[in-house]
Order: sequence, then C-alpha cells, then structure tokens
Amino acid sequence: MELQEQFSHITTLISKAKENAFHAVNKELVTLYWHVGEYVSQQVEKKAWGKSVVKELSLFIQQSEPNIVGFSPQNIWRMKQFVETYKDFPKLATLSRELSWSQNRLILPLKSPEEQEFYLLFCIKEKWSVRELERQINTSCFERIMLANEKLATLSGVFPKEVTNTFKDTYVLELLQLPESHLEKDLRKAITQNITKFLLEFGRDFAFMGEEYPLQVGNQDFAIDLLFYNRTLNCMVAIEVKIEKFKPEHLGQLNFYLEALDRDIRKPHEQPSIGILLCNGKDDIVVEYALSRTVSPTLVADYQTKLPSKELLQRKWKEILESLDTGYSNEQEIF
Repeated sequence: MELQEQFSHITTLISKAKENAFHAVNKELVTLYWHVGEYVSQQVEKKAWGKSVVKELSLFIQQSEPNIVGFSPQNIWRMKQFVETYKDFPKLATLSRELSWSQNRLILPLKSPEEQEFYLLFCIKEKWSVRELERQINTSCFERIMLANEKLATLSGVFPKEVTNTFKDTYVLELLQLPESHLEKDLRKAITQNITKFLLEFGRDFAFMGEEYPLQVGNQDFAIDLLFYNRTLNCMVAIEVKIEKFKPEHLGQLNFYLEALDRDIRKPHEQPSIGILLCNGKDDIVVEYALSRTVSPTLVADYQTKLPSKELLQRKWKEILESLDTGYSNEQEIF
C-alpha cells in the first residue's frame, strides 16, 4: 500500500469518528428534549404550569446556562408536543432519536402516525438533509409512494415483493427547472445533466447507467431513453419518457426493451429488468386496463415540472384508505 493510501485510510478513520461523535451528541440532545418535554407535559397536565411559567423557565435556563441555545418558550412547547405525539408509539419515539431536532420539528406536525413513521424511516434510509426532508414533505412524497405501492400491489404477479416503497406514482422534477413547453430530448438532457438532483427524487439506491442506452436486436439498433440500476432490487430499470399523456401503445416499445435487456444485457445473478413509462399525465383507469394483461414488470408514472397539488394527492390516498377500511397501528410496518 502506498504512503498516500495509508494516509487516506487515517483521514477516513477521522471522518468516521467525527460522524459517530456528531450522531451521538445529536442523539443525546434529542433525548434531553424528550425528558424536558415529558416533565413539562406532566406539569401542564397537573395544571401547575402554563405559558407564563414556561416563559420563566426559558429565562431561568438562559441565565443559568448562557452558552446553551434551544430553550426558547416556543421550543420548550415543541418538546412537550414531541413527547405527547410519540408517547403512545414507542417505535416512532425510538426512530426520532436518529434524526436531528430540526428534522423532527418538520415531521411532528404531520397528520398521522403512519406518515410520521414513513418520513422518519426514509430520512434515516436516504440520509436526507433538513432541506431535502422539507422538499419531500412539500412534494407529498408519502402520498406519491403510497399510491404507487397500491397500484403495484395489483401487479404482484410480475413485480418482486421487495419493490414496495421504491417507486412513486408521480415524479416531481421542479429541481430540473424545465420550461413548461419542452421536448422529450430536453427532459432526457435535463435529467442526465442534473443526475444528483434527479436521484434525490428518484432515490439514492439507483445508479445511472446512461442516456439513450444502445441495444442491438437482429440487424437493428435501438436506444433506451434512460437506464438505471437499482442496488436493492438487483436489477436494471429502464425509463422511457413521453411528453404527452399516456397511451396504451406506449407500452409495446418499453416491453420490447425489457425483453432485449433481459436476453442480451442482464447478468445471471440479476433479477428481471423493470420498466417505467414516465408520461406528462395519465388516466389511471386507462393505465389499469393497459397493464391488466402485461407480463413485464412495468409501472406507468407521470411527471410534473412544478409542485403537485398536495390536497389532491392527500384526497386520492384517503379515498384508497377508506376503500380498504384499514387503520394505522404502531405495529404496522412501513418497510
């Protein structure tokens, strides 16, 4: 091993130790906030404390510990909310210790324990920053993935079980800053030139293999718009983009590409390839009919260049929940 490599090994150890130390400090801070919130909640429940007492507590802490921040009256009330939100959900309380207080503050106001658990788990898995987490909440990541899961469940015969929580029903590409009027090649180029931003939306388990990925079948040349590899699913994921609304005939081309990938490109240890048809709009009933007899693992999703209607997505997911007549319990698994 060369000297430079040996030095690099030491700096890697230092970076890892710093990361572990930061994580440990953060966990202790969130645990401290839990204990403070628990005590305040008990005092308020006894009607011993109110807003004025909490304000006095905040001033007392600032005078006693002038170098410590984070104990404003507003933040102390959030600590109380923190405890009261998760006290009946031990799993969520444990997960919350893995995130920073700023991340927890974004997740706390969410409407249901199911949604809170989703963002807690995804934030840990995807290593979202505070800004990235805020974007995922604002773009209704939870509803978009849940809607996709429900639709994929009807295609369980062609999709692997592990596909849950991998794809979205709608992809929000506002980070690419595409003009409202654009061509398919503009969309492809925007994705390839901003692949880091796209993977924030698509998922960090995906690795980019190429744009217009070449295929040769017989004596003819073909090209897949975008080809990715998913490390968890252990398979290639082919994406065909359409700047128009979904049409059933779009599936034929994508299924042909999946067949070519599996026959000629796929390695023996890899799973069958998955296709995503990314359209500028879709009618869910038309999609359901078009996919009802498919034998290829194919998902039809739409994309939007601006933030989606959160109310619409929440309503669609609520309708599905009501039709299933299922409730959330802290035993229900998101992953």
